Amino acid sequence: MISLKETRNYLIKHRPLRALRLCVMFSCFLLFPAYAETPAQSAKSFTMEEALSALGAGSEFRWDPFFSSGALISGAHEAAFISGREGETGMVLFDHRDILTLPLPFLEQGVLKFPETFLQQVKSTFSRYKEEDRDRFRIAAIIIDPGHGGNDPGASWDHKIQGKTFKSVEKDITLKVSRMLYSTLVAAYPDKRILITREGDTNPTKDARVSMANSVPLGVNEAAIYISVHANSSLTASARGYEVWYLTPSYRREVIDQDKYSDSREVLPILNSMLEEELTTESILLANYILKRMGEAVGKQSPSRGLKAEEWFVVRNARMPAVLVELGFVSNETDALLMGNDVYLKNLSDALYKGINDFVVFFERAGGLTAYQ
Repeated sequence: MISLKETRNYLIKHRPLRALRLCVMFSCFLLFPAYAETPAQSAKSFTMEEALSALGAGSEFRWDPFFSSGALISGAHEAAFISGREGETGMVLFDHRDILTLPLPFLEQGVLKFPETFLQQVKSTFSRYKEEDRDRFRIAAIIIDPGHGGNDPGASWDHKIQGKTFKSVEKDITLKVSRMLYSTLVAAYPDKRILITREGDTNPTKDARVSMANSVPLGVNEAAIYISVHANSSLTASARGYEVWYLTPSYRREVIDQDKYSDSREVLPILNSMLEEELTTESILLANYILKRMGEAVGKQSPSRGLKAEEWFVVRNARMPAVLVELGFVSNETDALLMGNDVYLKNLSDALYKGINDFVVFFERAGGLTAYQ
């Protein structure tokens, strides 16, 4: 027979919204007696935009209108709730583990409002979690690599549209998206090192790009990730869409610092092989998160070409989870026009950020899959 405690723990970990719904059905006294905290209520409330602003840059809000349930997300942390009536208190689930009784968000003439006490407690809990994160495995650095630049334009194509020539150039597209992404990451992760391999129309060598990533100083419990941003081209004008690449799993490389294991030379091949597998697994996870978010952002505007494997230079030489993103085809008129639109590029940039954040949340909540030493 499964105990109430085991049921509670399973629901919190695997079915957080169902746990909250059961809380509502059973008044929470049976399943979650240990988490009851009822702070004083406040009459002041805030809109969703004000709530996200209070939580800081990069915060997100998700809402399920069918169940009237939502979640506030800041970095790697989440507060899930079911909305109630104005003045009503209920359970709020933090990071699938902690539950507090708080004044619930409520709908006022179709607009969701967040009580001041609710928002203060969410912000305070997130701050506490972030302090605790400093002692755990974490992503400490994110390297963004805008492909090409300077005297290397990358792929470029001229399109005749309504009698006018429109030129689509890879180096310009990748720099725009990467700079947007860089700004978002800096604002969202003040505690992480966010690097970009070029900030203007320059062309660092491939070795320089990879060296920047591999030379980032990391602590014992810290890791870094690498995202290279590109645009595609094809001799087939109909070819279009976005795709994300990771290193072919069968490719063999040295990813371990041998100087740190001078007293264990006989086990170096085993350690290197284990780390190779870890990096490949994490690269696939990162690629998948990014591809999923790009699909959500682009919708039917451009097709997904899926996940692919190849031995790109920057991907195979970065000693960390690394992916290469192709945003679209400059050789395709429809893709080229889309990538010439700053709003579309911002959507792509936001998708990259969300995919990266999904991976960061997964990695840091899991306590890290490995240490990149």
